[in-house]
Amino acid sequence: MLSEKERYAAVLGWFEENMPVAETELHYENTYQLLVAVILSAQCTDKRVNMITPALFDAFPTVEAMAAADVDDIYRYIKSVTYPNNKARNLLAMAKMVTEVYGGVVPENLEELLKIPGVGRKTANVIMAVAYNKPAMAVDTHVFRVSERIGLTTGSKTPLQTEQVLTANIPQSILGKAHHWLILHGRYICKARKPECLDCGLKSYCRYYSKN
Repeated sequence: MLSEKERYAAVLGWFEENMPVAETELHYENTYQLLVAVILSAQCTDKRVNMITPALFDAFPTVEAMAAADVDDIYRYIKSVTYPNNKARNLLAMAKMVTEVYGGVVPENLEELLKIPGVGRKTANVIMAVAYNKPAMAVDTHVFRVSERIGLTTGSKTPLQTEQVLTANIPQSILGKAHHWLILHGRYICKARKPECLDCGLKSYCRYYSKN
């Protein structure tokens, strides 16, 4: 049976060899667009978000343009995502705060990001890791599930607990990339209802596979 240290080394080594490039699948050109896309992606697929953001960004090319919009104008462009009413309100409030409080620049630290409407801890960590290349682990449903299944975490009850365990065990230099490794693995191989274990390169190191 693998020790925790051995399992982390094996899993991270496999990802480094087999998925050397791991990035967000959301389409964006700057930090403002990334923030909008991540807010929209909550409980929604990246594919759906990528379908609607081109027209949204054409209509509101800057955070200042979105701040000057009407909530109904924003809603028209995002109505096909999950919870469009709430997200339209959050996007408008986010844009106003970034414009008025932060001079149009999305902040890069957790404390300030969490003050922004529509930004929870996961979104803040994505912005820090992806936009600002800071060591941060964003835990979404994929990361939460995959970490527990493989055995990188044991009995974590909340995303914060998972974040803390992963952050303590993954080198800071690859923490942001590891976030994408776990997301992509959960999206395409370690699926929620029917994990494709026989096609998984991690099965030799996986606690779930060894038990099943």
